[in-house]
Amino acid sequence: MYQMTTEDLELQQSARAFVDDLIPYEAEAELNEGELPPEVAQTMKARAKTSGLLATNMPKSLGGGGYSMFQQVLVQEQVGRATNGLAWMVSTPPQWWPEVATEFQTQRWIVPTIDGEAAECYAITEEYAGSDVDAITSTARRDRSDYVLDGVKWHVTSYNEATYAFFQGRLTNGPHAGEHAMFVVDLPTQGVRVVRTPAYSHTIAHHHPIVAFEGVRVPVSHLIGDEGGGMGFAYEWFRFERFMVAARCLGAAERLIDEATRFAAERVVYGQPIIDYQLVQAMLADSVTELFAARSIVYEAARGVDEGRDLKVQHAQASMVKLYSSEMANRVADRAVQIFGGRGYMRENVAERFFRELRVERIWEGTSEIQRVIIAAQLAKRGVTGLI
Repeated sequence: MYQMTTEDLELQQSARAFVDDLIPYEAEAELNEGELPPEVAQTMKARAKTSGLLATNMPKSLGGGGYSMFQQVLVQEQVGRATNGLAWMVSTPPQWWPEVATEFQTQRWIVPTIDGEAAECYAITEEYAGSDVDAITSTARRDRSDYVLDGVKWHVTSYNEATYAFFQGRLTNGPHAGEHAMFVVDLPTQGVRVVRTPAYSHTIAHHHPIVAFEGVRVPVSHLIGDEGGGMGFAYEWFRFERFMVAARCLGAAERLIDEATRFAAERVVYGQPIIDYQLVQAMLADSVTELFAARSIVYEAARGVDEGRDLKVQHAQASMVKLYSSEMANRVADRAVQIFGGRGYMRENVAERFFRELRVERIWEGTSEIQRVIIAAQLAKRGVTGLI
């Protein structure tokens, strides 16, 4: 099915077995601020590395998996089957970085990240700049052999787990004044502070604090690529992450359908299992049909990336798969809660957790509304046959 090779299937099964061993810890993590028992976390992180599940998107020459986009989707689909972000340890470092990194940056940050010894976070979003990255007001000023960074960033996902941050700011001087640049900032660094750490709907160990950068000095060696290149890196990151979001939504939907079907077969109401009632059957049938459709377009679009499809088409299709898969998974979660009834409203229930966790998939890495704008713009330029 889906024309998978032996290598594809083996990778998929390895990732599935890894996640299956995390799933029994979900309820415990839910009641413990998303944290796994330390010994379990340590064992599973080591296993992720030895199983080749870390850095699947990074070049083999640097120690990464060197897998195709399709294979990365297969791994992240399995990651999505676990709640509470427990499988986030199967990390995908910044795929766009190696091509523009200096040797210093490669050895200082990229290789340790691939090895699982370092981790990144993105300080890009601001209070009034989310999907519209060009609206950021954070600044970067050249001062002799340093840059001085200032700004307040929101939703800095995984900041508490990170050893360095990507900071995007608008240049205030020099030939590229007004354009964007991206920098690496080691954590902790003087001038970087957490303003506050808001509580979110989901319960995961990775926090999303508001972080202030106040007169933070970094040497020129911490500039990524060229001045003015920051937006290009952000767009590449968004394109890749939209595929990963879509893939994780597939896994979440599959898990929900499995769990809801099993429950419906066992739950007896008025003398018969509720799976025999047509209204429950309809919810399950709609869910698995939508999953089939979503998986088909995600797999097809991922293979298009591997085949070198036009970059603008890739960008539009990344938006399509993110839009459809995230909204599909939310519909499936809503139906699953309904099938579970009162149990579906309990935090110990998988449907309740996914109901909260999946809502953000329609927001981060570009809202559903932004995805529709991107898709429509490319449709206007290329027509239907140019996009699908």
